[in-house]
Amino acid sequence: MRLPLSFSLFLVLACGGRDETPPPRPPVVEETAGETLDLPDPVDFAARHPSFERYWYQGAAELSRFRLEQQRYGAPREGHAVLVFVTEPFLPDAQVKHELDDGQADVGVLKLNAYRRFDTGIYPYTVMTSVFGQVEERGAALKATSTVTEWCGQAFTQLNRRRGDDADEWALALRSYFQAEGDQDRRVSGAMLEDGLFVRGRFGAEQLPTGELELIPALHYLRFRHQELRPYRATARVERAREEAFSDAELTRYEVSYPELGRTLTVYFEPAFPFDVRGWEERQAGEEGVTRAVRTHAILTDYWAHNGPDDGAYRDALGL
Repeated sequence: MRLPLSFSLFLVLACGGRDETPPPRPPVVEETAGETLDLPDPVDFAARHPSFERYWYQGAAELSRFRLEQQRYGAPREGHAVLVFVTEPFLPDAQVKHELDDGQADVGVLKLNAYRRFDTGIYPYTVMTSVFGQVEERGAALKATSTVTEWCGQAFTQLNRRRGDDADEWALALRSYFQAEGDQDRRVSGAMLEDGLFVRGRFGAEQLPTGELELIPALHYLRFRHQELRPYRATARVERAREEAFSDAELTRYEVSYPELGRTLTVYFEPAFPFDVRGWEERQAGEEGVTRAVRTHAILTDYWAHNGPDDGAYRDALGL
């Protein structure tokens, strides 16, 4: 996908990209190190820039911090989650960020880095899932990766979309320290990804699939429960609802249930642009506890440019 020249100039290459003059970004007023930063609020910024291009192609990422209560080993664990949404140029064949000025044709993606961290007794869990949703296809996922790291070991999963004349599949690469999972390289039916629903929802509720469908469940969930990575039958519905745990106002409530797994995911989006995520819940049949993430902070900033020892105020601004 090629954006108009005026918007192409705003493409920012986060985390170390091309060596070129950075595009304009929302104003950041720094007072002194360690004091409050005047960072743009996503809702206010969207009100002044009420279109996908003007909101997302402005040289900054949207960062949201969530208070997390994660169910693990039969007990609730306190932690936090962070959702990082940012646009990038993406090479659809190599399926990597387009960083070099090499003339290759790229597409625009809305990337989600979903991070969560919590402790279980003496040792911590760190989970991160990345989804690359093609802007031209209203968030349809081209690639997803996930890592689960804890003191027993690590597990890594990568899915790459492979489309051909006869098939629409995911190329799966799975690396795990568990014997029953081991190392896997195989093809999986090209069903939608549960992880990709968070990206689709940023394009509006009409992009969220409903009714009977097949989904590949969240990659971290499959690792936590040691379930086979494949599509599972699911039912999904979207409605407007008021849930005080997430907002005083009415939200878009999106619910996905898997009868075979006993899993239910509910995501709460703002009903108006930019359709930001206010939180989510994960329920497991037969278990009392609920995994719940509730948004506490949201900012826009070029976070990759703030990695120095005096940039701790940015963590304060995000509630970290």
